[in-house]
Amino acid sequence: MSGTLRLILGDQLTDDLPAITDAVKSRDIILLAEVREEATYVKHHKKKIAFLFSAMRHFAQELQSQGYTVRYRYYDDKDNQGSLLGEVKRALDELKLDNVVTTAPGEYRLMKSMQQWEHQLGKPVTINQDTRFYATPTEFSEWAEGRKSLRMEFFYREMRKKTGILMQDGGPIGGQWNFDAKNRESLPASVQPPSPSMFEPDDITLEVIELVKTEFSDHFGDIDEFHYAVTRQQALEVLNTFIDERLPDFGRYQDAMRNNAPWLFHSHLSFYINCGLLSPQEVVEQAELAYHSGSAPLNSVEGFIRQILGWREFVRGFYWHYMPGLQSDNYFGATRNLPEFFWDGYTNMNCMRQCITDTKNHAYAHHIQRLMVLGNFSLLCELSPEQVQQWYLLVYADAYEWVELPNVAGMILFADGGNLASKPYVASGSYINKMSDYCKNCGYSVSKKTGEKACPFNYLYWRFLDAHQDKLRKNPRMGLVYKSYDRMDAQKIETMRSDGQKFLTKITNNEEV
Repeated sequence: MSGTLRLILGDQLTDDLPAITDAVKSRDIILLAEVREEATYVKHHKKKIAFLFSAMRHFAQELQSQGYTVRYRYYDDKDNQGSLLGEVKRALDELKLDNVVTTAPGEYRLMKSMQQWEHQLGKPVTINQDTRFYATPTEFSEWAEGRKSLRMEFFYREMRKKTGILMQDGGPIGGQWNFDAKNRESLPASVQPPSPSMFEPDDITLEVIELVKTEFSDHFGDIDEFHYAVTRQQALEVLNTFIDERLPDFGRYQDAMRNNAPWLFHSHLSFYINCGLLSPQEVVEQAELAYHSGSAPLNSVEGFIRQILGWREFVRGFYWHYMPGLQSDNYFGATRNLPEFFWDGYTNMNCMRQCITDTKNHAYAHHIQRLMVLGNFSLLCELSPEQVQQWYLLVYADAYEWVELPNVAGMILFADGGNLASKPYVASGSYINKMSDYCKNCGYSVSKKTGEKACPFNYLYWRFLDAHQDKLRKNPRMGLVYKSYDRMDAQKIETMRSDGQKFLTKITNNEEV
């Protein structure tokens, strides 16, 4: 009797997916493949590739230890077909298997490709629903149907009601759904966050690192000092350490930034949740248990759970609801090329230098660095949405298009015109100064609003609001900002415009800024 080929993607490293649990061990074959097409369609960060390839190899070993037959295709195999379809076809032909089962991918591009496989292969292809989420794309679209605007906060409340998480007597524990007001403190110099979980690379990981150095030498990022979890057991250690050591203070300091301190009180779990080594459900359960046991306060636990049960679920549903148009949305008509310093961090703006350097070193930066420094700058400078989206997708180890694109196109760039966010997330240098110590070590002065030494965020902010009044004045959440703008001296506005244009000309020409 012939068997089934069961394809597992690099971000589906979860052994209780139906594509694995439904396997008949005596005749089905599980396929994992490192292929050029997926590794290079954008030039992913070296550490991102090393992390995923190592995690895939360890996962394959784990499946074999459970009695599954695994066909593993290494990137440098001489007969590697270079694409998932090529590897699937070769496996079907060589092993005489009669059908394919896989799990829905997280990218529209790959889903459209897979939907053609049955015709191309001439054999049945079953694409299972991804069971690792709380809501299906269909559930999201049903919730979205007929709504004038889609807001995460309301979807999050529905998820709380559906799951019963942080609920009591039909309402939210603590009497309110959201404790964000308690989660916006800057980080005092006297507070030292615990060290992140780090793991010594084993032989498998060391072999992958050498592969990356050889095959991906022209990709962005540093490969040295690799210390990420690459097995489920290690990922569980990261989770447990976060719950014990950092969750209690995660809430109040989650928006804070500090010089040369990329990790802070954040969980660093998105790496492992998004590739499947941890399930969102077990992470949320652990956090909720920490509240009920009295080891973490409600503002921290609710804020953390909202990132997973609320935001993560929302952006995934939003992605499938609005694709493929989301890829090309460009509400402000932005076309400026990404400046060269996005790749090397060579800029006098310390906040940008810090965030780009953290990204280059670690394939990681936390959400406020991504949104309110790098993203804020990208929006104020009207950088091409396509180029910014590609940059965010390739530089972060937790980035897959389903999560990256809504965050960048909708949240960061407001390129969709407000389908995701109720207002553009733009701010002057004062916000960065409030939430970090970056400004103390900067080549510019955050207290200066105009002039050569002024913080560029200051005049770029007002220049952006001035340039896009036609699109933003009617936004109810921008009313107070435009009241301040209307009180400004005309000469001051003209100086903001002039300074902003000079700066934009510099970055267009890739001059030093």
